[in-house]
Amino acid sequence: MHVRSGRRPSSLPLVLAAVSAVTMLGLGVGGVVTATNSTAPGTARDMHGDPVRLEAPVASAPGAGATSSGSGRLSVPSVRLDVPLGALDAVRGRITPPGFRSAYLVRDVGVTPEHAASGTVVVVMHSLRGGGTAPGNFLTDVDRGRSRVATGAAVTVAGVAYTVTGSTLVDKDRIADDADVWGDVPDRLLLITCLEHPDGSPSTQNLVITATRA
Repeated sequence: MHVRSGRRPSSLPLVLAAVSAVTMLGLGVGGVVTATNSTAPGTARDMHGDPVRLEAPVASAPGAGATSSGSGRLSVPSVRLDVPLGALDAVRGRITPPGFRSAYLVRDVGVTPEHAASGTVVVVMHSLRGGGTAPGNFLTDVDRGRSRVATGAAVTVAGVAYTVTGSTLVDKDRIADDADVWGDVPDRLLLITCLEHPDGSPSTQNLVITATRA
């Protein structure tokens, strides 16, 4: 993610932003949002408090039983990411995080952190384009088209420590069939978000960061 200093004044015009999406086994997280100057109650906001709204529907509803906190925290100190960890279940094969300030544990894919030794923990999060900042923006180097999180970096998920082993980019239309991504491997962590494009066009790839329990 890139860390931004300061906030964009709410009086600025609309700025395009794209929500990260994860498509796995038919699971999709995606869509387009717009940063707006709306102050209406219930307006979704990014990590700097700037409002965002969906330009097009991603799914009919957020992940089943979705919460934006209550499952601990996700911490990646090397990129200064420390956010609440929510949780959700897939809905009709789609994963749709409900917010832009948290990361989300996918409860019905892989295992939960308390069972980390027995399988893969999957954490997804939004990224934004056009000036917005969501957790996924901290993980990605958009200009270079790669992860900002180096091999060997520390990651903590709900108190479970991991060490990053690598990262890969997977086309969104191919990730559902990628057995290397979705195999349930003991002691493994997946962090998944979208890699945005420098020109602000919609994302076409998912960034998948892998880590092993320390």
